[in-house]
Amino acid sequence: MPFITGLVLAAFVAYAVGWYMEAVEGNFALLLFMATVVTGIYWIAERLYFLPQRRRAAQAYEARAARGSEAGAAPAADVAEVRQKILMQPWWLDWTAGLFPVIVAVFVLRSFLFEPFKIPSGSMIPTLLVGDLILVNKFTYGLRMPVFNVKMTDGRKPQRGDVMVFRYPPKPSLDYIKRVVGVPGDQVAYLNKRLTVNGQPVPTTQLPDYFEADAMRYFKHFEEQVGQVKYRVLNDPDRPAFVPGADDFPFRENCRYSVEGVTCTVPEGHYFMMGDNRDNSLDSRYWGFVPDRNIVGRAFFIWMNFGNFSRIGSFN
Repeated sequence: MPFITGLVLAAFVAYAVGWYMEAVEGNFALLLFMATVVTGIYWIAERLYFLPQRRRAAQAYEARAARGSEAGAAPAADVAEVRQKILMQPWWLDWTAGLFPVIVAVFVLRSFLFEPFKIPSGSMIPTLLVGDLILVNKFTYGLRMPVFNVKMTDGRKPQRGDVMVFRYPPKPSLDYIKRVVGVPGDQVAYLNKRLTVNGQPVPTTQLPDYFEADAMRYFKHFEEQVGQVKYRVLNDPDRPAFVPGADDFPFRENCRYSVEGVTCTVPEGHYFMMGDNRDNSLDSRYWGFVPDRNIVGRAFFIWMNFGNFSRIGSFN
């Protein structure tokens, strides 16, 4: 068993190193699921077989020591020390069964309650900044089976204005975060940098220009309101309104592109997503609609930004 366990642990380490070195495409959900299964098997084996076996061995030793003590052999202190060593978990169980409670707790928390993410790009500025560490609610839209992402329970449907994490349709191994601006059946138009949903312009209020520290320049700054949700967006006056280089995505026939922008009708079971940093976001305008099966959860809280503690808190 020590040899087999060493091979299993080496396989996990090799996968993690390969992922870090970008030699393999990493999947943390799969890695965590496999770690839970493997350590769970060892934990069950420990409870049902290995621990009882060590206890029997300790009892047998105590019985021999008791017979020996009658003849003036080993002192009681030495017997207790040896018994403790017999009952001690070997290293290969300590690194598997011993870690199972922690791993299964992380697995349940991450898979069904809240999952942490780090914002890697500026596509959601000013709502989310690069380096924000956020929490994503995994049960608002219904619980999903880990790894396979198959829905197990019905939650509420994503609503316009929600900030949502989802699997990037062209490459589902990547997680993206954008804002829902169109739900199934909606006609979404983004023409001349103004958002319209079902023929109704989204209420927009101009705010003072926003200074973006990384770009070292000012951007046009607006507040939009979708339903009861108010949020801020940025526009770059130097960027054209048309959408360059849109992909050939499923249901592309539902979209009409022009020099003014794009108009799309959202198909059933899909969502139209946009970044709040409108001219610096690759979103549904470029790669299409997000299917319901790709949903990960609703982002709702910044729990840390090591460069700016004032960022901590909820957001719209």
